[in-house]
Amino acid sequence: MSIKLENVGIAVEHLEAAIAFFTDLGLEVLGRDEVSGAWADTAVGLDGNHAKIALLQTPDGHGRLELFEYIHPRAIETSPTLPHEIGMHRVAFSVDDIEAALSIAASHGCYPLRGVANYQDIYKLTYLRGPSGILVMLAQELSRD
Repeated sequence: MSIKLENVGIAVEHLEAAIAFFTDLGLEVLGRDEVSGAWADTAVGLDGNHAKIALLQTPDGHGRLELFEYIHPRAIETSPTLPHEIGMHRVAFSVDDIEAALSIAASHGCYPLRGVANYQDIYKLTYLRGPSGILVMLAQELSRD
């Protein structure tokens, strides 16, 4: 048996705002759709499932996010995930310029939880709250001279 990761799915409050955030960071929209019907109810396990979706990909073609905004049933508000909670945690991206990425995030009202850390002079990294409270990690590998 072989296995590969297809994507990470994230429910968002406002699909367009989430698309704008992630595309400004450099992801590309591969496709959009609106899904509903018996097959969607069966796959997701929700009766009357109806959602708008968008599939985004990193420029290198290796990472994909599926963003979805529920039309029915209505999305349930939850408290934002804390970094130490068990369960789905965050989505992480490597960037070549963390300051530029943070500037883009700030233009969407998204800021680091605490600041930018230096991990053993290997990475500069930070967590921030993206659209709908999604935890996003940005990491820039530091050059080694």
